Order: sequence, then structure tokens, then C-alpha cells
Amino acid sequence: MHLDMDAFFAAVEQLDNPEYRGKPVVVGADPKGGRGRGVVSTCSYEARKFGIHSALPISQAYRLCPHAIFVRGRMQRYADLSHQIMHILKNYSPVIEQISIDEAFIDITGSLKLFGSALEVARKVKNDIFQQTGLRASVGLAPNKFIAKIASDLEKPDGLTVCEKNNEKAFLAPLAIRKLWGVGARTEERLQKMGIQTIGDIAACDVKTMTKKLGVWGFGLWKLANGIDNRTVGSGHRRKSISEERTFYEDVADYAAVEKTLFKIADDLSRTMRRKGLKGRTITLKLRLEGFETFTRSKTITDFVYDVDSLRAVAIDLFRKFPMKERKVRLVGIAVSQLNTLGGEQLPLFDDSPANNEELEKLLDELKQRFGEDVVTRGVFLKKKD
Repeated sequence: MHLDMDAFFAAVEQLDNPEYRGKPVVVGADPKGGRGRGVVSTCSYEARKFGIHSALPISQAYRLCPHAIFVRGRMQRYADLSHQIMHILKNYSPVIEQISIDEAFIDITGSLKLFGSALEVARKVKNDIFQQTGLRASVGLAPNKFIAKIASDLEKPDGLTVCEKNNEKAFLAPLAIRKLWGVGARTEERLQKMGIQTIGDIAACDVKTMTKKLGVWGFGLWKLANGIDNRTVGSGHRRKSISEERTFYEDVADYAAVEKTLFKIADDLSRTMRRKGLKGRTITLKLRLEGFETFTRSKTITDFVYDVDSLRAVAIDLFRKFPMKERKVRLVGIAVSQLNTLGGEQLPLFDDSPANNEELEKLLDELKQRFGEDVVTRGVFLKKKD
């Protein structure tokens, strides 16, 4: 079973704000009257009727629907509901692979004797989620992960789609090739030049021809088109990286201001990592300059870290070493990879490292959670008006 919440962030905003219901809601950056920068995180189905979708520049979203309700995301609220939803899934199977904040694979093979048919389990899961959270979910049932994920998307919102065993190829055949994992605009164009329009067309191709034309990737597409996916649902799925970034309202030439923004990003990212119980060794700086040129620079350190001082120091060092050549900055971000769980890394034999600010960071987290994000802050982030 693949479960995907319907327009999750926007649905939560409509749940918490009854006056938003039935109206176009866009979660993402501030549109600033059509001059805003950044992108749409997600939007309600009412907003999608105007052509708005995830990752669309927020300025375009505003032009498509200026009367929409634009809101900034509330990640802690979304995370709390996500945790509640995943807990509901655990009532039906211990074999769960959460792949994002609002979707997961669930192997219900061993649950059928307890809860009835796969269809009954899916209906119970959907009902439990709605009764306990007020949110709707779409579900796909299939013999494997690939088809289950496609199925969950076919009848949104509040969908329930089933692909029976031994019917995989017929189920997939009429669908557009863009439904295949990894097929973007360029691959779609290349396949169309080969006379391929549907997944069924790929399945009917000679596998040697697909491999010759597209290499190993062609063989993978051919397997998926024929409904072949032998991957198991992995409850041990681990996140590979975590990141935060900011898009400036106007391109910035003041590099000191960029470094201050990196400090703020490091502070926010550090808090998120502590909350999720993550540490990492590779810190990556992301830079997008005027003209949309995008660069990344990385450094791998010896220890697993999550503290703001380490993230900030490495990111600013990478920024200062980058050949800026007086170019302005449009976007800046920090990512941390080579993740490990807190306490999971190997400790040194002799712990002679200097005392750190972990207790202070935890205290700040508690104060922010209790009194609000803006009540407790670092002095460096204060402006003159504050």
C-alpha cells in the first residue's frame, strides 16, 4: 500500500482555518504582490485549477491567481500531524517506509488475517486518518511499490485505486510515460522521438533496443513498464541529507549580509537536526547568483555535528573561498549529508574536546517551543527597530 496525503500543507491550513476551506490556498514564499521570490511548496486543489503547482515560482502563482490565500508554512504543525498519521499506520503493520513528511509505503501482507482484505485495510486506514486528524489521504494498492505509488495518484483527492496481481501490465499500459519514475521532460522528449507515447509502448519494446538506445537506464524503464519491481518495503529507510535555504527579495551585493543569513540558516538547520535526532559530517554550501547560476561547495569534517557553530563556520568558510568576482547573490543555503543518528557515531577513545554549547542550544529550543519563535532570539539577528 502507498499512502499519500492530499495537498498536505494546504489541507492542514484549511483544517486549522475554516475560512480558507473551498478557497485557493498557496503555501510557500511571500508573493509580495507578484514581486516575491521563492517557490510554491504546495497548494490546495482549488488553487490547482488556476495552473498553480508545487515548485512554481511564487510570482507566477500570484499572477495566475492573485486572489488566492498565500500563507507561509508551519513545519512544526505539519511534522506533528505527520507523526500522528504514521502512528496510525503502525496499528496495521510494523513494516512501514516513510519516504516524505506526507507519504509512506506499508507492507500489509502479514496484516490481512487480522484486518481482512487489502481493500478493507486501505479503507480502515483512510477512515482512521480522517476521524483522528480531519485530513484526507489517497491510497494505492498493488503487488509492488512502483505500481502502488502510481495508483495512489490516479484518483486524487481522497482516492483508492487497486491494481490486482497478474494485471500489472494492463494496468500500466494506457498511462503516460511521465508516470514512470525518473522520466522528466528531456527523457519524455527522447522517448517520443522513438515513437513511444505510453508505458505500454515501452513494455512492448524489445529490451535490447531500449538498452541500446538508453543504456542501463533503458533497461530499468523497460522493467518498470512491465510491472517488475522487486524492492521490499524497508522500515529502515534512512534520510540522506537535510537542508535549509533562503531566496533574497532582491539580489544581494553585501556579502556581510549574506554571511548573516548563513548564520540564521545554520541556526534554523541546527534546531531541525536536533529535533529529528540527526548529525552529519558533510556540510554543503549552495549559492545561486544573479543570472540563476547555481554552485555548490562541500567540506567533510571528522566528527558528526549538528551544532550551529560548526554549521556556520564551515558554510561561511566555503562562502569566503568562493570566487564571487563582485557578483550578487540570489539564494543561499546549507545542506548536511552523511547523516547519522544522535549518539550513533563512534566516540573517540579520549574525549578531550572542548566544552560545547549543547545545553544552551537545548534550552533555547525549549524556550522557543514554549514562548514562540520570535520571543527568544540571538542578538545578532536583531535589527535596529527591535
